[in-house]
Amino acid sequence: MEKETDIQAGLISAYTLDLRGKGRSLGWEEINAWDPGQGLLWVHLDVNHELAQNWLMQKSGIDETVCYALMEDGTRPRQVNYEQGMLLILRGVNFNPGADPEDMVALRMWAENDRIITMRLRKVIAVDEIKEAIAMGNGPVSRNDFLTTVIEGLTERIKSVIDEIDDQIDELDEDVLTADIQELRSKLSDLRHQSIRLRRYISPQRDVLIRLYRDRALKLDDEEYSRLRETAERTARFIEDIDHARDRAVIIGEELNSRLAEQMTQTMFRLSAIAAIFMPLGLLTGLLGINVGGIPGATNKSAFFVVCLLLVGIATGLYALFKRIKWL
Repeated sequence: MEKETDIQAGLISAYTLDLRGKGRSLGWEEINAWDPGQGLLWVHLDVNHELAQNWLMQKSGIDETVCYALMEDGTRPRQVNYEQGMLLILRGVNFNPGADPEDMVALRMWAENDRIITMRLRKVIAVDEIKEAIAMGNGPVSRNDFLTTVIEGLTERIKSVIDEIDDQIDELDEDVLTADIQELRSKLSDLRHQSIRLRRYISPQRDVLIRLYRDRALKLDDEEYSRLRETAERTARFIEDIDHARDRAVIIGEELNSRLAEQMTQTMFRLSAIAAIFMPLGLLTGLLGINVGGIPGATNKSAFFVVCLLLVGIATGLYALFKRIKWL
């Protein structure tokens, strides 16, 4: 179990792995006294905490450049080999409460032969799953197995978000001819922005994974190589799926614009037809209202009633004509 005092001191969790699936939980004192003969050391730190930063800079023995990379705020997926070990920064879907999934979380990793250090700004579920696996005796059996398991966990959650985007695009495609246009436009805009933000991180992550499984320095066995290659290919397919979703969103947007333009055309056509009905009526009333002599019916008491009937008859006739020729 994790010690509350250690969590408050920037240490989220730490284990020595026996490379058979099990591990022993450690605190700060045991970490500082660790020896490679005790097994593979995994330390998981909160990058926000000052004590974690101090330990990394002063006691970890890691090069200062790598330490700054592990603590950097704005990170993009990348992999860099050093003489002492490997720096690996990946992104995962943000499933923290109140967060948008496309606002992806960064997992910073430093991997040596006998030690792995991971740092996170916000909670990463893929890492929590490894801790649960260790507790059940099904944890990583090597450094490369640890890295591969984390990468697979991050990738699987990206898939769930992309599948959700595809489902929402399908719903919009079905509702494009019936639902409210403004509501659809709002949803479509959100999906397009979500896809753009996802692609921003998934694309470089694909390149990182390709370099990773081709990296001879890792000395991957056949199974690990196959797992990493499959994960890289899945990530490449995610990019294709995102691009396909964006293309479909563009098509749906064009259909919405076409539908909106058609509605505007129909509205303007109806207004024009109504104006055409009232135009002759206005002409007649204007002629009868001019202040000159000789206006027909000026002295006839029933003339106003006759004129009203005439106007109603003209309007009715024009309305019937427009209906017949399907202008209304």
